[in-house]
Amino acid sequence: MCFHGPRNAPPPGSQITVGGVHIGVGSAMKYLGLVLDSRWTFEEHFRRLAPKLDRSGAALKRLLPNLGGPDAPCRRLYAGIVRSMALYGAPVWVPSLGKRPAAKLNACQRVMAIRMVRGYRTISREAASLLAGLPPWDLEATVLARMHDLRVEMQRRGETPLPRQVAAWRTEFRRDLRVAWRLRLSQPSAGHAVIEAVRPLFEEWLERGHGVLSFRMTQVLTGHGKFRRFLHRIKQERTPGSHHCVDRPEDTVEVCKYFVNGELCRR
Repeated sequence: MCFHGPRNAPPPGSQITVGGVHIGVGSAMKYLGLVLDSRWTFEEHFRRLAPKLDRSGAALKRLLPNLGGPDAPCRRLYAGIVRSMALYGAPVWVPSLGKRPAAKLNACQRVMAIRMVRGYRTISREAASLLAGLPPWDLEATVLARMHDLRVEMQRRGETPLPRQVAAWRTEFRRDLRVAWRLRLSQPSAGHAVIEAVRPLFEEWLERGHGVLSFRMTQVLTGHGKFRRFLHRIKQERTPGSHHCVDRPEDTVEVCKYFVNGELCRR
């Protein structure tokens, strides 16, 4: 790997010889699963990682349909697998994590969050992640990096952290993560209706030990579903109104006389 200034590129045709083997000089190299670039931005790492996460998400999409399929714990397990792939080596790349790599990371998280809540693919990342109870992966990467730094610091002093110390660190850092997540939700870029509804009960929502989201419940919470206003927005209906009511989720559930026993308003 050739290290160079910000305005220079590796000399064309450069190579080194090791044991009689010629090795070309490039702008990036893979080492222990991480792609290192000459400027330590890790943009190349995430550029190569994103398609892998997308393929994993696409494969799991076939296993996690909106109707039927595995239950909520199984869906969370699958999401955890992709999360582990995404956050591999986090203590190394977190200090250099820029906006573009973070955006790629969170875009992949959106796919898994939508699979968890059985939602339409048009749901925003902020809304889907909140409903699924999945903190943004860039914030989780920061927690992993802080845990790693504390372990390294104790090892330098010749100490070994006790299990209760590790548990206390994890609890403290998870608390800080939720504070940062809630602060971020105060200025969402999308999914305003869902966030406005859930944010006042943020802790209760994340800590609840009962209830799961069904395909139809997610439609009601997000407004992305068999509602004419939404279908009109994606050009599937000519007009935004229902035959029977205004056809916003709240109108369908609270007002529409055709909403009976949990069945959505008939068209």
